[in-house]
Amino acid sequence: MKYKPKLSILRSLLFTYSIENFDDPEREIFIASKNVNNDKELVELFNKLTKPEFTSYGHEERQWHIDTISHFLETDEDFESVFYLFDTYFDDEIIDKRRFMKVLLDCLKLYEIDASKAQK
Repeated sequence: MKYKPKLSILRSLLFTYSIENFDDPEREIFIASKNVNNDKELVELFNKLTKPEFTSYGHEERQWHIDTISHFLETDEDFESVFYLFDTYFDDEIIDKRRFMKVLLDCLKLYEIDASKAQK
């Protein structure tokens, strides 16, 4: 079954970075130490914190996230709605949310390849 692209699902994937998720002071410090406007640091952040969460999802749910980001990157979506009223541990404001999502998408695609290989 293929799910329709839906921006709201991205908030659950990014919940790791929300101040509402306050159970791990070391994680919070790690998040705040990264510049979310630097692709290399963003990848480091995603590799450490997003990858474990993402790879715990089933294949269809992982593909849904990938398809959703891909779909909205092909439009003029600015992803403001994903971050609206979403307070994070990021020290910096995300300047280019489309770039942020593109980096996230590239990482998710790699994680999906790894997860698919691991399930075989």
